Amino acid sequence: MTGAPLVDILNLVVRFRTRRGLDAALSRTPTFVTAVDDVSLAIKRGEILGLVGESGSGKTTLGKAILRLVEPSSGEIRFDGENIAHLSERRLRPLRRKVQTIFQDPLSSLNPRHRVSDALATPLRLHRVVESAQVDQKVDSVLERVGLSPVFRDRYPHELSGGQLQRVAIGRALTLNPDFLIADEAVSKLDVSVRAQILNLFKDIQESTGMSMLFITHDLHVARYLCTRIGVMYFGKLVEVGPTEELFRQPLHPYTRALLATIGEDAAQASQPLLAEEAFNPTEDDRIGCRFYKRCPIHQPRCAECHPPFDAAGPGHQVACYEWKDTAKISKHRAARVTADRRVGHP
Repeated sequence: MTGAPLVDILNLVVRFRTRRGLDAALSRTPTFVTAVDDVSLAIKRGEILGLVGESGSGKTTLGKAILRLVEPSSGEIRFDGENIAHLSERRLRPLRRKVQTIFQDPLSSLNPRHRVSDALATPLRLHRVVESAQVDQKVDSVLERVGLSPVFRDRYPHELSGGQLQRVAIGRALTLNPDFLIADEAVSKLDVSVRAQILNLFKDIQESTGMSMLFITHDLHVARYLCTRIGVMYFGKLVEVGPTEELFRQPLHPYTRALLATIGEDAAQASQPLLAEEAFNPTEDDRIGCRFYKRCPIHQPRCAECHPPFDAAGPGHQVACYEWKDTAKISKHRAARVTADRRVGHP
């Protein structure tokens, strides 16, 4: 994981057109919701970067922007040094082979009328990865690579279990030997035992091929097990990025601390939830600086004026918070709330 990053996102903004309120509807004046707001993020070669956050935080939109499934409003997406943010579809075709994705629901991403062999053979033929006479052999090789017997080649998607379907989806992505893989909630619909097997498969693939991955998930345990670094998003903003174990051991952003408290990782906050106040509303609070302002227990007046820039907190660890150094304030605030609740009879 040395040298220039494989994927370098710079000040990326993705907005979706919408309509807000009766006046906007009558006047036909377009309004916009910002799903990804000025995000900069580098993904190194050979690493698995996790992207976590609540639903609606912009994780999936960021992944789709990298894939160019949605059009960025502004900013840059550099893949292997080339800015692909606004390339035409014709110029994107060579990139499609290098960047692959795995979706949350493998059943909906596979054609129900096609056999497994068809799903795996189609990209091989389209991109002419191997000679026509070698396609069947390559399909069998890919199936074995993802832990499936070649007997599965003649089965239809509805004849497979969830874990088997996801293995087929992973195999289809691997047929083109990509440099970069985006997995969007790829294990969230699987049983716990099957989830562990698929995660081990991801880890084995990364170690054997050296490919880079962006793993989007809401499950912090999954991110901790699989990812080398983790980025935390909140309503379109990236609020903290750091090495996995350091981020779990010493979360610096109040939102990261709140997330870890929900799984009992942050003992300082486990007794009381941080997120008691109203969440950020992207259609009404677009002028508020820090997205976490309403819920943050240590916010200051300047937090409402401008979203804080990233501040280096250590090697590879960045946090977007003006008050992150005063972590004692959070503990003090927690203790005060616990004491107040006990006085009114709460446990």
